[in-house]
Amino acid sequence: MDIPVNAEVHCVDGPCGHVTSVIVNPTNWEITHLVVKEKRFPHTERLVSIDEVVESTPHQVRLRCTTQELSAMDPFIETQFIQAEAPECTGGPCLMWPYVVPEDLTVRLETEHIPPGELAVHRGDHVEATDGRVGRIDEFLVDPANGHITHLVLREGHLSGQKDVTIPVSAIDRIEEDTVYLKLDKRSIEALPTIPIRRR
Repeated sequence: MDIPVNAEVHCVDGPCGHVTSVIVNPTNWEITHLVVKEKRFPHTERLVSIDEVVESTPHQVRLRCTTQELSAMDPFIETQFIQAEAPECTGGPCLMWPYVVPEDLTVRLETEHIPPGELAVHRGDHVEATDGRVGRIDEFLVDPANGHITHLVLREGHLSGQKDVTIPVSAIDRIEEDTVYLKLDKRSIEALPTIPIRRR
């Protein structure tokens, strides 16, 4: 089974969105949630338990819930509005060109709702070998028996020119701020065996 990030998502009553990220337990690489961006306006991203997945193909994920049930799930992005005071200058509020006095500002702050002890991996996250960048994540290969990610799949623009490069999760050193760091150098990655990926 593979979990393609950006795959179309279908609820039992029809198309309902697409996958934007996966949430994993970094100790065993088990996928715990998908992040699904709703098709309906305002296109909210929802945190969907992997238990809701009935089937996953390279292009589509089918859920056991309805579109309405999806809309009731927790949002992935939590938005807060924080009041920020206008800067003070000597003698009172600062003047800004062309001579206006700034009012107190409302700052929009968005944070990802990630369950404790887990992390989000997004499509397009950079992948770095020990000697430089090798590509971006496109999808994940998953063991259907236990739901654990076995490989990351890199596509297009990576070092070897192959269509697909599959990196075993055992080669991952750490993940930090939209970047996956590997324990391997570029030459070792090029020497990895190619795993055929069947896309229907």
